[in-house]
Amino acid sequence: MSKLTLGSYPHLLGFEQLERLLERSAKAGNEGYPPYNIEQTSDFSYRITLAVAGFAEQDLSITIEDRQLVIRGRQRDDSEGRIFLHRGIAARQFQRMFVLADGVEVGEAIMENGLLHVDLTRAVPETVVQTINITKG
Repeated sequence: MSKLTLGSYPHLLGFEQLERLLERSAKAGNEGYPPYNIEQTSDFSYRITLAVAGFAEQDLSITIEDRQLVIRGRQRDDSEGRIFLHRGIAARQFQRMFVLADGVEVGEAIMENGLLHVDLTRAVPETVVQTINITKG
């Protein structure tokens, strides 16, 4: 039995890029840290919220790379000279990636109460009707 792909459907033309996008998203390597929410804030806007307690603004970076929103966190090791009797709060780095559709733009990023909010907006699609003339050959 062969694997069905978007190219297997003759009426879906030009969707090869979408198939590659889905494969890239599946391979993004996102682990479970840090936890996050994605909420729809209006018909054309979204908010991604990451729980980044213990990270300062300068420990975080937000970039767009090849239509992917990449959020990275790296804490500085400040344990030098300190003696821990128990260390349950890990200072670990992370990378979260979110694939952005065409027309989705990243707005502002806000840090509050250990949560990083990143706002996204999607352009309102324009309805286009085009008539194709038929000529005799």
